[in-house]
Amino acid sequence: MRPDSPCVAVCTTLYDEICKGCGRTYVEVANWVFMTDDERDSVWQRIDADATAWRYNKYKDRVLKGG
Repeated sequence: MRPDSPCVAVCTTLYDEICKGCGRTYVEVANWVFMTDDERDSVWQRIDADATAWRYNKYKDRVLKGG
């Protein structure tokens, strides 16, 4: 079962198009509460497939990779 939101409370949407923390676009972050379940599922599928957001690794891994 997925959490209600991909958010990991490390937001970078101010200067980045894609949040490094959760993997969503700034538009997806802003509209998350208004999205239908199908729309949210689509976002989850994309960020799960990409799996580059910080939610998919540990802090020590981010430090070792330099980002």
